[in-house]
Amino acid sequence: MYCRNCGEQVDPNAKVCVKCGSETLKGKYYCNNCGQATDENASICSKCGIALKNVGSRSKMVAGLLGLFLGSLGVHRFYLGYIGIGILQIVVTIVTCGIGSLWGFIEGILILVGNFDKDFDGNNLAD
Repeated sequence: MYCRNCGEQVDPNAKVCVKCGSETLKGKYYCNNCGQATDENASICSKCGIALKNVGSRSKMVAGLLGLFLGSLGVHRFYLGYIGIGILQIVVTIVTCGIGSLWGFIEGILILVGNFDKDFDGNNLAD
């Protein structure tokens, strides 16, 4: 495995590159599979064909719609992996007799327009 930031070969179990100090899968200059220098906007390595973008399996559209329609229950936060905030949204909605449901509704809009783009694990949301 190679560091995506500096291209140095790293142990597959390493979380941080010892040469540059960045997280091993964070960065955009080298392929983590073959070490080939890549264009920073490339989504696939031209040498080995591996996907370079860290795109998760969670959808931005699904998260946004869950926020719009079920945001008062924090369902969109549970979907994105933010369990604690999801529970907090339920509590706020109950304590405020439903007024707190605006929080989830507004977050649903923000997800759809692109202000939220990562899940709890740091993966980009799929379009």
